[in-house]
Amino acid sequence: MYRKKNYWSPYIAGALSGVLLVVSVWLVGKFFGASTSFVRIAGLIEKSFAPSHVASLAYFQAKTPKIEWQVMFVFGIFLGSLIASLSSKTFKISFVPTMWENKFGFNPLKRGIVAFLGGIIAMIGVRMAGGCPSGHGLSGVAQLSAGSILALCCFFIGGLISANLIYKRR
Repeated sequence: MYRKKNYWSPYIAGALSGVLLVVSVWLVGKFFGASTSFVRIAGLIEKSFAPSHVASLAYFQAKTPKIEWQVMFVFGIFLGSLIASLSSKTFKISFVPTMWENKFGFNPLKRGIVAFLGGIIAMIGVRMAGGCPSGHGLSGVAQLSAGSILALCCFFIGGLISANLIYKRR
């Protein structure tokens, strides 16, 4: 039997994101963005195994690997998503998403390898673009940055092309 899900309104969620961005800039002077947090966490993990190597990297000489506001921002994204899925009763643990399983089968190892390689490609693109889709899409567009609008358009075009190549209906 079909049961209507209690999804959050995208208009309310978008408006709340905008209000949160304004509050973030007003209170702590920080715009949204997440890509640097992954680099910093990787540096923090690597620092526990090879501290002299991390200290020798020019990037980490300028930006010490540590848990800071962007890491907490990413944690907040996770926490907010969890709260939204629990409150809408759509929370579900799934090792392989239904769309992937329908297209490629259940193999979690295959999905993990593809996700890892896709993540590497995405992070290279994010670093080349000077920020992630959340940074450009929310913060950059809110500032009417032409570069962010262009980057966001490229993210969407890349996503449409990738989705069409991977999930194209035959």
